[in-house]
Amino acid sequence: MLRLSRCYPRMIIVAASFSATFPLLNAATSASQSLTLQDLSAATAAPSSTTIYVAREILTMDPAKPRAKALAVRDGRFISVGTRAEVEAVAGAGAKVDTTFADKVVMAGFVEQHVHPVLAALTMNTKVISIEDWDAIDGFSAAVRNEKGYIERLKKALADHKDKTTPFVTWGYHHYFHGELSRNRLNQLAPDLPVIVWHRSAHEFFLNDAALRLTGIDEALVKGFSKSAQEQLSLPKGHFYEQGALAILGKLAPHLASASQFRRGLEFSEAYYHQNGITLACEPGGFLSKPMQDAINVVYSDDATPFNHCFIGDDKSFYAIKPNDAASLLSETRKVESWGKGRTWYIPNQVKLFTDGAIYSQLMQMKGGYTDGHHGAWIIDPPAFDFMFQTYWDAGYQIHVHNNGDGGMDVLLGGLEKAMARKPRTGHRTALVHFGFAKPDQVARWVTLGGIVSANPYYVTALAGRYAELGIGPERSQNMVPMGDVVKHGGSLSFHSDMPMAPAKPLQLVWAAINRFTAEGPVAGPRHKVSLDVALKAITIDAAYSIQMEQRVGSIEVGKDANLTVLEQSPYEVAPEKVKDIQVWGTMLEGRVQPAPAAPKAAEGAEGRAAIESTADDTEVTQGAVEKLAALMNHGHGERAAGR
Repeated sequence: MLRLSRCYPRMIIVAASFSATFPLLNAATSASQSLTLQDLSAATAAPSSTTIYVAREILTMDPAKPRAKALAVRDGRFISVGTRAEVEAVAGAGAKVDTTFADKVVMAGFVEQHVHPVLAALTMNTKVISIEDWDAIDGFSAAVRNEKGYIERLKKALADHKDKTTPFVTWGYHHYFHGELSRNRLNQLAPDLPVIVWHRSAHEFFLNDAALRLTGIDEALVKGFSKSAQEQLSLPKGHFYEQGALAILGKLAPHLASASQFRRGLEFSEAYYHQNGITLACEPGGFLSKPMQDAINVVYSDDATPFNHCFIGDDKSFYAIKPNDAASLLSETRKVESWGKGRTWYIPNQVKLFTDGAIYSQLMQMKGGYTDGHHGAWIIDPPAFDFMFQTYWDAGYQIHVHNNGDGGMDVLLGGLEKAMARKPRTGHRTALVHFGFAKPDQVARWVTLGGIVSANPYYVTALAGRYAELGIGPERSQNMVPMGDVVKHGGSLSFHSDMPMAPAKPLQLVWAAINRFTAEGPVAGPRHKVSLDVALKAITIDAAYSIQMEQRVGSIEVGKDANLTVLEQSPYEVAPEKVKDIQVWGTMLEGRVQPAPAAPKAAEGAEGRAAIESTADDTEVTQGAVEKLAALMNHGHGERAAGR
């Protein structure tokens, strides 16, 4: 079972007298550690069984030995990698040879650096009608990127919703593609059925009259909200966004998913990650709710889970407890580090911070403003951000920072430059997360300062074509997610999906990065394409590096966890535009071979939903815990776009 200590490599040294019996046991060890009695006991114990796996090709992500034909696994770790003859010589005569992968292509296990399990569980439980294809709980949902198509799909879904006693909830609507919605328009579409439309950004809701009555959201309730929350909602339009959406979340939460549906959503995400080859997932910037974490642990923590999942604390939640108090900030941050269990854990001494708003809502801070005159927003105001950044820096934390706009990038660079001038640190790995827009000189400064980048290349696919016409303009849209500048300056680059901001499909991220196709077809910013070598590292070893796990996972090397992703084809033998279509056969997790499950197929309508609920234990998720989703939804908090 995975424990908190497994966030870092367990370095062991075996005495020279045992080297013949365990020839490669300590290939990844630290020479500074001395032999312990525990090590001695392990070394003198009866030898464990060893299995040799042969494959058509092995892509190791180890620059010293990038290709291999065989590997050997003992006690959940790689003990040899190379030709079959080399591996057999190390493994010994008693090793078993397994040919399961003989006609497969084996890679280092995929590392998904940034996902949101709760949001994924909830959104995939709804009727998904979105700007891209999704494999949702109730089946495949094809992309729709125009108003006419969206309204047609919405009308059909409303007609198919047979159980009129339960509200209709849909996720994926995006105003830049699907046109304007309002309370009145939803009333016309569904005069009697409560309808909740959840925006693609996950930061906005639209409700009709029936839904407002069901949830008890009325003028009297709204008058009790803060001034800023009242400014970010329109009761006449049934529209609630950013702080306005957070203010009503407690009223909506019971209707987004039941406890059993929520668990089913987590189980769905478990299968989804496995189907797409993920062996380690991470959520940087999770919510502050012990009951909610316990609910996640129920699904993800048992040993049968096909991946490991780590978490990183969210600065906003800790700061809100006692603002501008450094001791409290650090104390509250450390409290969550014991919340994991089994295959889930919190990474100590890492934290997630936020600067500007979300890219899907066009609330990132852009130095040149927006073509339609609206304004970006700060999730955390710059003075508070600087206080938190400097506090965590002085405490030796690795800091991950959500940032999307080049205006936000100025604030982030200012914080890092100030910290380096005050108290220089080497190897700090401050991570710029998402990386929507940045000027070339900003990227150069970031890399020079020792910063690393975790990018979402899917932004280009989903948004660059449309944003060239709305808000951003063609020139800046060409430079969305400027990965080419990171590579040019020798920076560390990893990828993430931020699911549900993109599907958690690492090969799709690779495809997006090496092609930079937009959903409309044309390539956006060809100079920012990266090579296949760089892209594959970005979902394996460089993703592991971004969360300080590279000595344990991310490449197939002696001493590392035996984690693999098994493919039907090599990314190097298919055309670049076909990489996302490569089938994932399954994975290996710490030596356990795990064929991927078939994509789940759920029935439509009320009967199908009942069947879904019946497959999950009715694990209680308290109302108070669900309300903590407000912290997670604050992922893109800020001012609403003008005129909306």
